[in-house]
Amino acid sequence: MKILTEEKAEKLIAKHVPVAKSILTKNFVHADKAANKFKYPVVLKLISPKAVHKTEVNGIRFPKNVDELKKEYADLQKIAKTKKLPLTGILVQEMIRGEEVILGIKKDPTFGHVLLFGIGGKYAELLKDVSFRACPITEKDAQAMIDELKMKKILYGFRGSKSVNLRLLKKIMISVSKIPVKHKNIEEMDINPFIINSKTGKAVDARIVMKN
Repeated sequence: MKILTEEKAEKLIAKHVPVAKSILTKNFVHADKAANKFKYPVVLKLISPKAVHKTEVNGIRFPKNVDELKKEYADLQKIAKTKKLPLTGILVQEMIRGEEVILGIKKDPTFGHVLLFGIGGKYAELLKDVSFRACPITEKDAQAMIDELKMKKILYGFRGSKSVNLRLLKKIMISVSKIPVKHKNIEEMDINPFIINSKTGKAVDARIVMKN
């Protein structure tokens, strides 16, 4: 099995879904240029093949200015060194705001590739508010998967918040469900989170496990 780091995973999914703009940096000077390009606040992520779940190593930061960027960048480098994580680089990513959902592909021994959809973010595994369908799905399937979620009100608009762009969300779900058609060797894929708001949506983190 081969695990693709975030940078490589995002290159693969970028042909199918919108992906947040990001630049993999090797030093602070490079990161400073990237942050100025994207405008503050930005997201910093520690990228290492040994840190698939970045939150578990405190590997995600949200600097709001250059001073915070310098501090957080050095801190992420320190974490990699202390935990002996081989550091691919520090990813600087544009900030995307909205609701967090998870889109995934799992290879089931009975049904083949199935699409997983649910409430995403760092609490995805805790909430386990997800629905499944065999790939590829239809628009009707996508709508049913949304409506099966216990926390679907988050997507439809809750306590004054706007509904997310449901038309776009369903289009993205259908597109993700078609990825295994071209990449049959995918064993697992997680786009978590895919952040969507009332206008647009983008993948901000991805992990792919492929059969060699």
